Amino acid sequence: MKSTAEIQEKSINKIDLKWRFIHWRSAILYLLPSIILFSVFLFYPLGKTLYLSFFLTDQQGNANVFVGLENFQYILQAESFHKSIKATILFVLYTVPTGVIISLFLALLANEKIRGVGIFRTIYSSTMGISVAASAVVWLFIFHPSMGILNQLITSIGGTSIDWLLHPDWALVSVSITTIWMNIGFSFLILLGGLQNIDDHLYESAKISGASYFYQLRRITIPMLSPTLFFVITVSLINAFQTFGQVDILTQGGPSESTNLIVYSIYREAFVNYQFGTASAQSIFLFICILIVTILQFKFGERKVHYQ
Repeated sequence: MKSTAEIQEKSINKIDLKWRFIHWRSAILYLLPSIILFSVFLFYPLGKTLYLSFFLTDQQGNANVFVGLENFQYILQAESFHKSIKATILFVLYTVPTGVIISLFLALLANEKIRGVGIFRTIYSSTMGISVAASAVVWLFIFHPSMGILNQLITSIGGTSIDWLLHPDWALVSVSITTIWMNIGFSFLILLGGLQNIDDHLYESAKISGASYFYQLRRITIPMLSPTLFFVITVSLINAFQTFGQVDILTQGGPSESTNLIVYSIYREAFVNYQFGTASAQSIFLFICILIVTILQFKFGERKVHYQ
């Protein structure tokens, strides 16, 4: 005979399981729209890309011949892909640190409580409202070898004009400048919001103690802003690896493949050469690179983040 306590315990367990199932079902129903969107626009394309990376395809992108890892072996041995990796790494090094530093400097200026500062905040964040295509076209005119305002300024002070988008040594720098200018608005706005969330009492206490501006910047502002900086750096790294629009409009990957970033290389391989298998292999390689960089960023970068 089962005791009354055992019977009650089993009844409680059944009720607990029933409520857990009800809560689980409710959670799934709430998450269902997001699950469907992620499945259609993320999980299915990722799975299809991984599938195609093991095949040779026809011009319509249909899988024809299974080749296993040969597509990956091909791209890792191709000199063109090596140039793409080098260009991408240099591009990330050019754009991410410079863009974050400039955005932080502008955010510090715009955070000062002075009259008319709202005008400068609007100007600094205005690049957020300009599309990639429009921005690239504007800089295309600025970098023009004869009519561009940049070369006109250089020649006016006695310098020689530069083929910004036509010289292999300057093309990647030119695309990097364009990208930094385009991304400053977003980074500036996020950093400014982080600065405005820092408690003013910390600065008041530091001023009473006689701390200088740069001491406050090093000991209060940067530590308290570290979560926002961590977010901005992580997003900027991911965006830098995925840059495409300005490269397509300004240089088309040239000259001499000096601006042939990995994303643009994927585009050319798939939609110009119609080699969807090798393009998918490059996409998987890029995905793994971004995943590793993000994991390393969270593993080592987050240690220096100071949460309130």
